[in-house]
Amino acid sequence: MKKSYKLLLAAMSPIWILSAQAQMNPKVKLQEALKLIQDNYVDPVQDEKIVDVAIKAMISDLDPHSSYVSREEAEAMNSAMRGSFAGIGISFAMINDSTFVTSVNPDGPAVRAGLRQGDRITGIDGQSIVGKGLKNQEVMKMLRGEKGKEVSLQLMRGEMTEPILLKVMREQIADLSIRASYMASKEIGYISLGIFSESTRREIDAALKALKAQGMKKLILDLQGNGGGYVQAAIGVADEFLPKESTVFYSVGHDGGKDYYGTGGFGQFMTGDLVVLIDESTASSSEIVTGALQDWDRAVVIGRRSFGKGLMQKPVTMTDGSVLHLTGARYYTPSGRSIQKPYTKGKADYFEDFNRRMASGELKEPGHFNFPDSLKFSTLNNKKTVYGGGGIMPDRFIPIDTNLYSNWMARIMNSGLTTKAGFDFVQQHRTALLQKYPDFQAFNTDFKVDDLMLDRIMEQANARYKGMPEKSDVAARNSLSVELKSDIATLLYTGRDYQLRVRNEANESFLAAVEVLNDQSLYNRMLKGNGKAKSLNKKK
Repeated sequence: MKKSYKLLLAAMSPIWILSAQAQMNPKVKLQEALKLIQDNYVDPVQDEKIVDVAIKAMISDLDPHSSYVSREEAEAMNSAMRGSFAGIGISFAMINDSTFVTSVNPDGPAVRAGLRQGDRITGIDGQSIVGKGLKNQEVMKMLRGEKGKEVSLQLMRGEMTEPILLKVMREQIADLSIRASYMASKEIGYISLGIFSESTRREIDAALKALKAQGMKKLILDLQGNGGGYVQAAIGVADEFLPKESTVFYSVGHDGGKDYYGTGGFGQFMTGDLVVLIDESTASSSEIVTGALQDWDRAVVIGRRSFGKGLMQKPVTMTDGSVLHLTGARYYTPSGRSIQKPYTKGKADYFEDFNRRMASGELKEPGHFNFPDSLKFSTLNNKKTVYGGGGIMPDRFIPIDTNLYSNWMARIMNSGLTTKAGFDFVQQHRTALLQKYPDFQAFNTDFKVDDLMLDRIMEQANARYKGMPEKSDVAARNSLSVELKSDIATLLYTGRDYQLRVRNEANESFLAAVEVLNDQSLYNRMLKGNGKAKSLNKKK
């Protein structure tokens, strides 16, 4: 009997141990796991590296937008979001393993030091950069640095056989969130926002004042491809268009309480007709602005269903400078809709949404996506039906340009074929081009890309890659022509918005916005939810 009792205890002891371990404090368990790895793993372990991996694994199990970034990544991200960096004020392109200056900031230190468009940078601070296989980011890191510190450049210019040596003092360079701001017609202004950063409110305020001084009475706000940024910047942008004390959004945290965020009434454009352009990459802060303007019946929204990010991240800085971006709340538009799309199938599935939309036909024609009635809401003034639960649905659908998003176009653009062709063309004909087209307006109106140049690019692409369109493909040639013309404009004229202005002439969402703003009756009907789409007079 005694022996049986001992055997029973022996059999029971592993279960008892497992039960005790199950009650182990998770924090202690994590520390113990690290210690056991350090003491028992066959090879030396880098503690910081393995802890980083563990943290990233924990975060990845929460939601698709919570993330962990290292100290170095956090510093780079903060620099971008501050809207400025210390540099020399140029844009460049890598062509055949050489670095060419494609544009020079007219107010930056590079132009004062004597840099010109077309210069080839061969060395930085005494180090050759030719034939090294460097990436854009690596060259950018060498050019940027500490404010007030010189960078030495070695250049080759035109047909010169001897290098030019220049010293350029790094200065604070504005990294603007506005991609373009100009008058699309006598009364219609246009602003494209690429990101919501610390400087966004100041930039858009100044842009609206400048456009109003040029006679703007109506506005196109382009948020296509804008992946978001600071929530405070989104509130500031909404404040430009909505009356005082209008709710922009409210958030709900883990405690269930609601925090409301509203306008201060300091905007520049509270009454003029407004169209907002969105697409499948419009996300986060962009959706906050779009949702607020749509819910208050302040703007007509044109494009395609937005990304669907309704989770707010709170940055929490760790002792070593690394940052946890943790989802701290869900946000809701003024009418009460959450636009966060589901993420129950995991992060990989979540970020495959674009491919699913393309495959289903949703991005190509209307009618392939419908919200359930349970997600139906009404706008606050006109009581127009809107929906939550998966992005902002536009008031007018515009199909995606399948050529621009095709594999063949991506290969051509990534190969640098158009950049090199445009660069060589401008280098050879700059004087003649500027004589014929003294300003961008003349260029944009009259310049046509040469058919032989298009033939050459398409022949080179077909020789390199499979699945390229034939030279006789008219739609492909038109899309390629727009990209090439936009590159040439950027290389020929001093300014930062010419590329987008050329592309807009072929952008169906932009053309639809102009159409709607030129038809007051149609605009009013669309605000109320009953505007009928018309055929567009596309420019070829």
